[in-house]
Amino acid sequence: MACRIGYRSSGDGTERDRDSSGRCRNATCAGSVAEVTHVCHGAGLADAATKGVRGRPGHQGIEALPVTVDIAHSLPDRRATGPVPYTPAAAGPLRILIVSDAWQPQVNGVVRTYENLNARLRAAGDEVQVIGPVAFPGVALPSYPEIPLALPYYRRLAGLIEDFAPDAVHIPVEGPLGWMARHWCRANRVPFSTAFHTDFPAYVALRSPGALRSAAGAMTVAAMRRFHAPAHHVYVATAALEDKLRNWGFDNRFVRLSRGVDLDLFHPGPPRPETSEPPVLLYVGRLAPEKNIEAFLALPGPASKVVVGDGPLLPALRQRHSEVDFRGTLTGQTLADAYRAADVFVFPSRTDTFGIVVIEALACGIPVAAYPALGPREIVGADPRLGAIDEDLTAAVARALAAPGSRADRHDHVRAHYSWNEAARVFARHCAELAR
Repeated sequence: MACRIGYRSSGDGTERDRDSSGRCRNATCAGSVAEVTHVCHGAGLADAATKGVRGRPGHQGIEALPVTVDIAHSLPDRRATGPVPYTPAAAGPLRILIVSDAWQPQVNGVVRTYENLNARLRAAGDEVQVIGPVAFPGVALPSYPEIPLALPYYRRLAGLIEDFAPDAVHIPVEGPLGWMARHWCRANRVPFSTAFHTDFPAYVALRSPGALRSAAGAMTVAAMRRFHAPAHHVYVATAALEDKLRNWGFDNRFVRLSRGVDLDLFHPGPPRPETSEPPVLLYVGRLAPEKNIEAFLALPGPASKVVVGDGPLLPALRQRHSEVDFRGTLTGQTLADAYRAADVFVFPSRTDTFGIVVIEALACGIPVAAYPALGPREIVGADPRLGAIDEDLTAAVARALAAPGSRADRHDHVRAHYSWNEAARVFARHCAELAR
């Protein structure tokens, strides 16, 4: 049975962590990130939901692990020095609570962001607890059976929050848990932060009938604006996303929170031998309508296509595209190997606000072809060494295949500009503001 990252069982007190491949370091656990369930050895998160969390009589459930914080806006060039070690803030440890509708065992960019931040927070000495949907009864999100929606058990959530007694509360997703946590913070005059990870207005518009798309998108923008309005600050991944939210009428204080990549795992590897085989085009991500996977599958030419990921479209896509190599969900070394085996990484989404997979591909030395969406536009930009951004995806692929520079150049670019340690510093500094 797999351990839950970021928690320990108070039944045996054994701390659990994972190495860079996602394998649990606990000798009694065979779990990996790919196998994460909602339970620890001993009692699990479901138990915690019914029995309470730390401090409640008779509790045998989860207990938050120590976690960390730190600071910094600019990213120094680390090509010569290596990553800057992450150290705790001088002000002392904090108790940080994250209430998120996106959490393990889901596999997505939001979950990966907070797994990586929490690992660094935990290592530096602060205490972090995540309350996710598995702690509550719920229903499956329509057309996304793998994503649960927590039912509004407000008193249960309030009890979990009050037992933990956080110094800082962060709400990263505008889902049922997010709205309940927001209500608790406002009712108790507790400042909180939010983040804009997902372009829900675009998702809703894509799934609405043609005549209703504009109205559905506008209504969702209004709901997002209302959700974030009382936040002390809102984290955004890029300047382009901040501009978009301001154009939507958001009147918030924004904090830039970039992303990072595990450079010990995602790297170019040994030189690849020359081959006369057709180029390999790779897609990594959820197989869902908003990811625009059909644009990738429709690319012409002799290139072979590899798809890594799962989602509601997978069964139908496998039936219609027998020529495509569908690998399912990959993690750790097998995911890194899939990147390294490709010639171009194709990112067909028009709605993603960042795209961690883009910097993972670049860290492995693979040029990127993408539409000018918010994330790729800022990550790849106009640097031809990194790949190509174009409204014509076929043209972008052709230019990426001819990208100048080496795999090492692209890896060095990621090393110089993206760091989970730096992201954790930014996050922790602003958590400390909430605690004042």
